[in-house]
Amino acid sequence: MSFFKKLKESIASKTEAVTTIFKEGLTKTRVALVEKVEELITRRKKIDEEFYEELEEILIGADVGVNTVMTLIDELRAEVKKRKIEQAAELQPILSEKLIGLLKGEQNPGLQMAKSGITVILFVGVNGVGKTTTIGKLAHKFKSEGKSVMMAAGDTFRAAAIEQLEVWGERVGVDVIKQQSGSDPAAVMFDAVQAAKQRGVDVLLCDTAGRLQNKTNLMEELNKIFRVIQREIPDAPHEVLLVLDATTGQNALSQAKLFGEKSGVTGLVLTKLDGTAKGGIVIAIRNELNLPVKLVGLGEKMTDLQEFDSEQFVHALFSGLIQREEEQSETN
Repeated sequence: MSFFKKLKESIASKTEAVTTIFKEGLTKTRVALVEKVEELITRRKKIDEEFYEELEEILIGADVGVNTVMTLIDELRAEVKKRKIEQAAELQPILSEKLIGLLKGEQNPGLQMAKSGITVILFVGVNGVGKTTTIGKLAHKFKSEGKSVMMAAGDTFRAAAIEQLEVWGERVGVDVIKQQSGSDPAAVMFDAVQAAKQRGVDVLLCDTAGRLQNKTNLMEELNKIFRVIQREIPDAPHEVLLVLDATTGQNALSQAKLFGEKSGVTGLVLTKLDGTAKGGIVIAIRNELNLPVKLVGLGEKMTDLQEFDSEQFVHALFSGLIQREEEQSETN
Protein backbone atom coordinates (compact mmCIF):
# COMPACT_ATOMS: atom_id res chain seq x y z
CA MET A 1 0.00 0.00 0.00
CA SER A 2 1.39 3.43 -0.97
CA PHE A 3 2.10 6.11 1.62
CA PHE A 4 -0.68 8.35 0.29
CA LYS A 5 -3.25 5.54 0.49
CA LYS A 6 -2.29 4.84 4.10
CA LEU A 7 -2.56 8.56 4.86
CA LYS A 8 -6.02 8.78 3.30
CA GLU A 9 -7.23 5.80 5.36
CA SER A 10 -5.88 7.38 8.53
CA ILE A 11 -7.62 10.69 7.73
CA ALA A 12 -10.90 8.89 6.98
CA SER A 13 -11.42 8.31 10.71
CA LYS A 14 -11.32 12.07 11.38
CA THR A 15 -14.15 14.54 10.98
CA GLU A 16 -14.85 15.75 7.46
CA ALA A 17 -15.34 19.34 8.68
CA VAL A 18 -11.79 19.53 10.13
CA THR A 19 -10.32 17.98 6.96
CA THR A 20 -12.11 20.66 4.89
CA ILE A 21 -10.82 23.47 7.17
CA PHE A 22 -7.22 22.25 6.73
CA LYS A 23 -7.61 21.78 2.97
CA GLU A 24 -9.12 25.24 2.38
CA GLY A 25 -6.76 26.95 4.83
CA LEU A 26 -3.64 25.61 3.13
CA THR A 27 -4.62 26.35 -0.49
CA LYS A 28 -1.98 29.09 -0.98
CA THR A 29 0.82 26.95 0.46
CA ARG A 30 -0.26 23.97 -1.66
CA VAL A 31 0.02 26.10 -4.82
CA ALA A 32 3.36 27.65 -3.78
CA LEU A 33 5.00 24.41 -2.67
CA VAL A 34 3.55 21.13 -3.92
CA GLU A 35 2.18 22.33 -7.27
CA LYS A 36 5.39 24.20 -8.11
CA VAL A 37 7.44 21.09 -7.33
CA GLU A 38 5.13 19.02 -9.57
CA GLU A 39 5.50 21.56 -12.37
CA LEU A 40 9.30 21.47 -12.03
CA ILE A 41 9.36 17.67 -12.20
CA THR A 42 7.12 17.65 -15.30
CA ARG A 43 9.17 20.35 -17.05
CA ARG A 44 12.72 19.28 -16.22
CA LYS A 45 12.56 15.51 -16.76
CA LYS A 46 16.28 14.98 -15.94
CA ILE A 47 17.89 15.41 -12.53
CA ASP A 48 20.85 17.78 -12.87
CA GLU A 49 22.34 20.76 -10.97
CA GLU A 50 19.79 23.17 -12.42
CA PHE A 51 16.98 20.89 -11.20
CA TYR A 52 18.38 20.94 -7.63
CA GLU A 53 18.83 24.74 -7.77
CA GLU A 54 15.22 25.30 -8.86
CA LEU A 55 13.93 22.89 -6.24
CA GLU A 56 15.95 24.74 -3.60
CA GLU A 57 14.40 28.07 -4.70
CA ILE A 58 10.84 26.68 -4.49
CA LEU A 59 11.38 25.27 -1.00
CA ILE A 60 13.06 28.43 0.32
CA GLY A 61 10.31 30.54 -1.32
CA ALA A 62 7.69 28.61 0.68
CA ASP A 63 9.74 29.37 3.83
CA VAL A 64 10.73 25.80 4.54
CA GLY A 65 13.90 27.33 6.03
CA VAL A 66 17.43 27.44 4.57
CA ASN A 67 18.94 24.93 7.04
CA THR A 68 16.09 22.47 6.54
CA VAL A 69 16.24 22.88 2.73
CA MET A 70 20.02 22.23 2.62
CA THR A 71 19.59 19.04 4.66
CA LEU A 72 16.68 17.91 2.46
CA ILE A 73 18.60 18.52 -0.80
CA ASP A 74 21.62 16.61 0.56
CA GLU A 75 19.36 13.67 1.46
CA LEU A 76 17.78 13.72 -2.01
CA ARG A 77 21.19 13.75 -3.68
CA ALA A 78 22.21 10.73 -1.60
CA GLU A 79 19.00 8.85 -2.53
CA VAL A 80 19.44 9.64 -6.24
CA LYS A 81 23.00 8.30 -6.14
CA LYS A 82 22.07 5.23 -4.11
CA ARG A 83 19.09 4.26 -6.26
CA LYS A 84 20.75 5.38 -9.54
CA ILE A 85 17.73 7.58 -10.37
CA GLU A 86 17.94 9.69 -13.55
CA GLN A 87 14.34 10.77 -14.23
CA ALA A 88 12.86 13.61 -12.15
CA ALA A 89 9.46 11.85 -12.04
CA GLU A 90 11.06 9.00 -10.04
CA LEU A 91 12.11 11.53 -7.41
CA GLN A 92 8.56 12.76 -6.70
CA PRO A 93 7.46 10.02 -4.23
CA ILE A 94 10.84 10.23 -2.45
CA LEU A 95 10.59 14.02 -2.10
CA SER A 96 6.97 13.76 -0.93
CA GLU A 97 7.87 11.22 1.75
CA LYS A 98 10.86 13.30 2.89
CA LEU A 99 8.65 16.40 3.24
CA ILE A 100 6.07 14.34 5.10
CA GLY A 101 8.75 12.98 7.44
CA LEU A 102 9.88 16.54 8.21
CA LEU A 103 6.30 17.68 8.79
CA LYS A 104 5.20 14.84 10.98
CA GLY A 105 8.11 15.05 13.41
CA GLU A 106 6.85 13.83 16.75
CA GLN A 107 3.24 12.79 17.15
CA ASN A 108 0.73 15.53 17.83
CA PRO A 109 1.10 16.38 21.51
CA GLY A 110 -2.20 18.27 21.96
CA LEU A 111 -2.87 20.84 24.68
CA GLN A 112 -1.83 19.92 28.23
CA MET A 113 -4.81 20.09 30.56
CA ALA A 114 -4.90 19.92 34.36
CA LYS A 115 -5.75 16.46 35.72
CA SER A 116 -8.18 18.16 38.07
CA GLY A 117 -9.19 21.74 38.86
CA ILE A 118 -8.35 24.79 36.74
CA THR A 119 -6.24 24.59 33.57
CA VAL A 120 -4.24 27.81 33.12
CA ILE A 121 -2.98 28.69 29.63
CA LEU A 122 -0.69 31.71 29.21
CA PHE A 123 -0.25 33.43 25.83
CA VAL A 124 2.90 35.32 24.83
CA GLY A 125 3.97 36.99 21.57
CA VAL A 126 4.55 40.37 19.95
CA ASN A 127 1.71 42.77 19.13
CA GLY A 128 -0.22 42.20 15.91
CA VAL A 129 0.25 38.44 15.57
CA GLY A 130 -3.35 37.58 16.44
CA LYS A 131 -2.86 36.76 20.12
CA THR A 132 -6.14 38.19 21.41
CA THR A 133 -8.11 36.65 18.52
CA THR A 134 -6.50 33.27 19.27
CA ILE A 135 -7.52 33.55 22.94
CA GLY A 136 -11.11 34.41 21.92
CA LYS A 137 -11.34 31.54 19.44
CA LEU A 138 -9.87 29.08 21.94
CA ALA A 139 -12.38 30.25 24.56
CA HIS A 140 -15.13 29.47 22.01
CA LYS A 141 -13.60 26.03 21.32
CA PHE A 142 -13.50 25.11 25.02
CA LYS A 143 -17.03 26.41 25.57
CA SER A 144 -18.35 24.35 22.67
CA GLU A 145 -16.77 21.31 24.39
CA GLY A 146 -18.85 22.07 27.49
CA LYS A 147 -16.07 23.64 29.59
CA SER A 148 -16.47 26.82 31.64
CA VAL A 149 -13.92 29.48 30.64
CA MET A 150 -12.56 32.79 31.94
CA MET A 151 -10.10 35.24 30.35
CA ALA A 152 -7.51 37.52 31.98
CA ALA A 153 -6.53 40.82 30.31
CA GLY A 154 -2.84 40.77 31.28
CA ASP A 155 -1.68 43.07 28.46
CA THR A 156 -2.20 46.19 30.56
CA PHE A 157 0.18 48.35 28.50
CA ARG A 158 -2.35 48.84 25.72
CA ALA A 159 -5.89 49.94 26.48
CA ALA A 160 -6.86 48.55 23.07
CA ALA A 161 -5.73 45.05 24.10
CA ILE A 162 -8.03 45.10 27.14
CA GLU A 163 -10.95 46.37 25.04
CA GLN A 164 -10.34 43.78 22.33
CA LEU A 165 -10.39 40.94 24.86
CA GLU A 166 -13.64 42.35 26.33
CA VAL A 167 -15.21 42.32 22.84
CA TRP A 168 -14.24 38.67 22.48
CA GLY A 169 -15.60 37.96 25.97
CA GLU A 170 -18.98 39.34 24.92
CA ARG A 171 -18.94 37.44 21.61
CA VAL A 172 -18.29 34.04 23.18
CA GLY A 173 -20.07 34.67 26.50
CA VAL A 174 -17.00 34.49 28.74
CA ASP A 175 -16.08 36.72 31.71
CA VAL A 176 -12.94 38.86 31.39
CA ILE A 177 -10.94 39.82 34.49
CA LYS A 178 -9.23 43.19 33.97
CA GLN A 179 -7.83 46.28 35.65
CA GLN A 180 -7.30 49.72 34.18
CA SER A 181 -4.62 50.34 31.56
CA GLY A 182 -1.13 50.63 33.08
CA SER A 183 -1.86 48.28 36.01
CA ASP A 184 0.60 45.60 37.13
CA PRO A 185 -0.04 42.50 34.93
CA ALA A 186 0.81 40.19 37.83
CA ALA A 187 -1.95 41.85 39.91
CA VAL A 188 -4.44 41.13 37.11
CA MET A 189 -3.32 37.47 37.09
CA PHE A 190 -3.76 37.26 40.87
CA ASP A 191 -7.33 38.62 40.58
CA ALA A 192 -8.06 36.25 37.68
CA VAL A 193 -6.83 33.14 39.50
CA GLN A 194 -8.86 34.10 42.61
CA ALA A 195 -11.99 34.67 40.52
CA ALA A 196 -11.47 31.41 38.61
CA LYS A 197 -11.17 29.51 41.90
CA GLN A 198 -14.26 31.14 43.40
CA ARG A 199 -16.38 30.42 40.32
CA GLY A 200 -14.94 26.95 39.77
CA VAL A 201 -14.08 27.46 36.10
CA ASP A 202 -12.37 24.76 34.05
CA VAL A 203 -10.02 26.92 31.94
CA LEU A 204 -8.35 30.30 32.53
CA LEU A 205 -6.86 31.91 29.39
CA CYS A 206 -4.33 34.68 30.13
CA ASP A 207 -3.16 37.41 27.75
CA THR A 208 0.26 39.08 28.32
CA ALA A 209 2.01 42.17 26.95
CA GLY A 210 3.47 41.82 23.49
CA ARG A 211 6.62 43.89 23.74
CA LEU A 212 10.04 42.71 22.70
CA GLN A 213 11.99 45.96 22.98
CA ASN A 214 13.70 44.84 26.15
CA LYS A 215 13.95 41.08 26.55
CA THR A 216 15.19 41.30 30.16
CA ASN A 217 12.14 43.28 31.29
CA LEU A 218 9.83 40.94 29.40
CA MET A 219 11.36 37.87 31.08
CA GLU A 220 11.17 39.52 34.50
CA GLU A 221 7.52 40.37 33.91
CA LEU A 222 6.74 36.80 32.78
CA ASN A 223 8.59 35.34 35.78
CA LYS A 224 6.55 37.53 38.13
CA ILE A 225 3.33 36.34 36.47
CA PHE A 226 4.53 32.71 36.79
CA ARG A 227 5.23 33.16 40.52
CA VAL A 228 1.82 34.73 41.19
CA ILE A 229 -0.02 31.94 39.34
CA GLN A 230 2.06 29.14 40.89
CA ARG A 231 1.47 30.38 44.44
CA GLU A 232 -2.24 29.78 43.89
CA ILE A 233 -2.11 26.79 41.51
CA PRO A 234 1.26 24.97 41.96
CA ASP A 235 1.24 23.00 38.66
CA ALA A 236 0.17 26.01 36.55
CA PRO A 237 0.53 27.39 33.93
CA HIS A 238 -0.17 24.13 32.11
CA GLU A 239 0.73 25.67 28.75
CA VAL A 240 2.69 28.76 27.72
CA LEU A 241 1.81 29.31 24.07
CA LEU A 242 3.86 31.59 21.84
CA VAL A 243 1.62 33.06 19.12
CA LEU A 244 3.30 33.66 15.74
CA ASP A 245 1.97 35.17 12.52
CA ALA A 246 2.66 32.65 9.73
CA THR A 247 2.49 35.38 7.06
CA THR A 248 5.76 36.82 8.40
CA GLY A 249 7.61 33.60 7.53
CA GLN A 250 11.22 33.64 8.69
CA ASN A 251 10.46 36.57 11.02
CA ALA A 252 8.12 34.23 12.92
CA LEU A 253 11.00 31.76 13.27
CA SER A 254 13.28 34.54 14.60
CA GLN A 255 10.64 35.55 17.17
CA ALA A 256 10.31 31.93 18.30
CA LYS A 257 14.10 31.73 18.74
CA LEU A 258 14.11 35.04 20.65
CA PHE A 259 11.44 33.92 23.11
CA GLY A 260 12.74 30.36 23.10
CA GLU A 261 12.40 27.85 25.86
CA LYS A 262 13.95 30.20 28.43
CA SER A 263 10.67 32.07 28.66
CA GLY A 264 8.95 28.79 29.56
CA VAL A 265 7.24 28.41 26.18
CA THR A 266 5.71 24.92 25.87
CA GLY A 267 4.19 25.20 22.39
CA LEU A 268 3.47 27.42 19.40
CA VAL A 269 0.34 28.82 17.77
CA LEU A 270 0.67 29.69 14.07
CA THR A 271 -2.01 32.19 13.01
CA LYS A 272 -3.10 33.33 9.52
CA LEU A 273 -1.85 30.20 7.73
CA ASP A 274 -4.72 30.61 5.27
CA GLY A 275 -3.41 34.03 4.24
CA THR A 276 0.09 32.95 3.25
CA ALA A 277 1.90 30.88 0.65
CA LYS A 278 4.65 30.47 3.22
CA GLY A 279 3.07 27.58 5.18
CA GLY A 280 6.41 25.82 4.79
CA ILE A 281 7.35 27.77 7.93
CA VAL A 282 5.63 24.94 9.86
CA ILE A 283 8.30 22.56 8.49
CA ALA A 284 11.11 25.00 9.40
CA ILE A 285 9.79 25.55 12.93
CA ARG A 286 9.29 21.84 13.60
CA ASN A 287 12.85 21.12 12.48
CA GLU A 288 14.79 24.10 13.83
CA LEU A 289 13.15 24.48 17.24
CA ASN A 290 12.47 21.96 19.94
CA LEU A 291 8.90 23.24 20.31
CA PRO A 292 5.69 21.62 19.07
CA VAL A 293 3.09 23.49 17.00
CA LYS A 294 -0.07 23.10 19.11
CA LEU A 295 -2.66 25.26 17.31
CA VAL A 296 -3.05 26.69 13.81
CA GLY A 297 -5.28 29.50 12.52
CA LEU A 298 -6.76 28.50 9.17
CA GLY A 299 -9.35 31.22 8.53
CA GLU A 300 -11.51 34.03 9.87
CA LYS A 301 -14.34 31.94 11.33
CA MET A 302 -14.61 31.11 15.03
CA THR A 303 -14.10 27.40 14.28
CA ASP A 304 -11.01 27.95 12.11
CA LEU A 305 -8.59 27.70 15.05
CA GLN A 306 -7.63 24.02 15.09
CA GLU A 307 -5.32 21.80 17.10
CA PHE A 308 -2.34 21.07 14.85
CA ASP A 309 -2.63 17.65 13.24
CA SER A 310 0.36 16.67 11.11
CA GLU A 311 -1.65 14.08 9.16
CA GLN A 312 -4.36 16.63 8.33
CA PHE A 313 -1.64 19.13 7.36
CA VAL A 314 0.11 16.65 5.06
CA HIS A 315 -3.16 15.42 3.58
CA ALA A 316 -4.25 19.01 2.82
CA LEU A 317 -0.95 19.80 1.08
CA PHE A 318 -0.80 16.63 -1.00
CA SER A 319 -4.52 16.26 -1.71
CA GLY A 320 -3.97 16.77 -5.47
CA LEU A 321 -1.37 13.99 -5.61
CA ILE A 322 -3.59 11.64 -3.59
CA GLN A 323 -6.50 12.24 -5.97
CA ARG A 324 -4.36 11.61 -9.06
CA GLU A 325 -2.92 8.44 -7.56
CA GLU A 326 -6.47 7.16 -6.96
CA GLU A 327 -7.52 8.03 -10.54
CA GLN A 328 -4.45 6.19 -11.92
CA SER A 329 -5.11 3.06 -9.84
CA GLU A 330 -8.76 3.06 -11.06
CA THR A 331 -7.58 3.34 -14.69
CA ASN A 332 -5.14 0.48 -14.18
